[in-house]
Amino acid sequence: MRYCINCCIHLLPNDLHRQCFRCRGPNHNNQKCPVCKGENKIPLYTDSKQMKLLAVLEVRTDHRESWNGFFCLRKGKLCSLIFGLIIMTLVMASYILTGAKHGLLLIPSPFHYGAFASNPSLMDNESLSDMKDHYQPSKMNISYVKDYPSIKLIIDTITSKIEFMTRQRPDLEELRKQEPHMFSVIPNKFLPNSKNPCWYEEYKGNTTTDPYATNSYALYSKRFRTIFDYLRKVFWNHLYHYKDKHYRLRCLPHFYIIGQPKCGTTDLYDRLRLHPDVRFSAIKEPHWWTRKRFGIIRLRDGFHDRYPVEDYLDLFDLAAHQIQGVLQSEAAKERGKMNNIIIGEASASTMWDNNAWIFFYDNSTEGEPPFLIQDFIHAFQPNAKLIIMLRDPVERLYSDYLYFASANKSVEDFHEKVAESLQLFENCMLDYSLRACVYNNTLNNAMPVRLQVGLYVVYLLDWLTVFDKDQILVLRLEDHASNVKYTMHMVFQFLDLGPLSEKQEALITKSPASNTRRPEDRSLGPMLPTTKAILRDFYRPFNTKLAQVLFDDAFLWKRT
Repeated sequence: MRYCINCCIHLLPNDLHRQCFRCRGPNHNNQKCPVCKGENKIPLYTDSKQMKLLAVLEVRTDHRESWNGFFCLRKGKLCSLIFGLIIMTLVMASYILTGAKHGLLLIPSPFHYGAFASNPSLMDNESLSDMKDHYQPSKMNISYVKDYPSIKLIIDTITSKIEFMTRQRPDLEELRKQEPHMFSVIPNKFLPNSKNPCWYEEYKGNTTTDPYATNSYALYSKRFRTIFDYLRKVFWNHLYHYKDKHYRLRCLPHFYIIGQPKCGTTDLYDRLRLHPDVRFSAIKEPHWWTRKRFGIIRLRDGFHDRYPVEDYLDLFDLAAHQIQGVLQSEAAKERGKMNNIIIGEASASTMWDNNAWIFFYDNSTEGEPPFLIQDFIHAFQPNAKLIIMLRDPVERLYSDYLYFASANKSVEDFHEKVAESLQLFENCMLDYSLRACVYNNTLNNAMPVRLQVGLYVVYLLDWLTVFDKDQILVLRLEDHASNVKYTMHMVFQFLDLGPLSEKQEALITKSPASNTRRPEDRSLGPMLPTTKAILRDFYRPFNTKLAQVLFDDAFLWKRT
């Protein structure tokens, strides 16, 4: 039995060869068929459209040849399909691997920064480290984007949302309600013949009592136990006896080096403590105002018992003993001599770290903290002097990364973390004010690098809401590194310190720099040029405002 190939293939109803169905039968002959006669080439039709991409099938009268051609066509299509899928898979795999290596994958960020935590009870079942894990972005490689314009769009969005709004300062009664114990310990008047805020406090213990038995700094840190062992030995020698009562001299610092981290504060501290009239706390960075008074020892460990203000005051006992010796000397009594010793404290977190507020102060407005560190310092020490050391925020961030990152440090990893942090900061700025984002604990813990620490002008403006401008000395690390003698003279003048001998001055100004970059970090080299360009754009509006506030274009950092 022979059939026309058009009858063997299921033709569509509108096919031009429908009439071939009439000649179907046992005696059908292609040569005699009026439709098929003289035709040996028949086009294929699919969905009523001629397939011009395929070769025209050769139709022969031989039954076996027509079926062989049909099966060859089916096998060819199948092989082509499989071969095409293999090629496409290999091409896509090559693209993904190459793109991941060279930073060409432009995948949208899966992150969206959530709402601020506003309930202090959140910490009942969740530590700070747990919270960081909860808000930690995915490990997907989305950040290493060398396409500068794509990240520039994020920065442009952030810049468009920047508003430097004046902060409303809380009144004294509100502060008292928040920290009643602190206000009960620190008086509102101090000894008149001391530059430091000092006062006498009655000591009710006896000779067998350990005055530092409950001090949290001594309990939680082995490094400080030697200091407290010495203080125990000399404690009773420095008590003041009056009318069968014992009194101890208590002091707060006269000045604070309040920031910023990785800006040369350690070097400034090491040089300044060589001055014969300067004393510091027993610990360089107590971090009491920002962390310890809230019970934060290390952020990853969550909250511990809060360090009372007495523990903080204990850190100044060594200085208080020397001040007391001057105050009680016969010469001082006769002449009413002013004590020239001044006490300093150098916690580099004081200027910027207000992360703990959200867990203790629940009357915030739109995510902004109602109370800041400077509010409480000013309440007790309205005449305090503040020293700030800054550096180019771009270089500060890279130095911060190299110092605190524990493993897998590289310029590529730094680039990824910068891009990821910018995305998180942008998401916050879309919903909240600049101040709310800068001071938010959840965002700051989620960002892999501390972008917010370099927003110097935001913090400075908030400090200027409570302190006068002449109480704050702002220095640049770049100037300090190039001319140590000049910057130290500025500090001495600011603190009203007396003149030094040439030998004393040489000891202070010619000693080697402290806390410099480690050799293994230096070997990584500078950050990528693309990363630097991105950070320059991000910090530019903040540097511009800082230069305006300080009337000094050096804080634009154009030449660094």
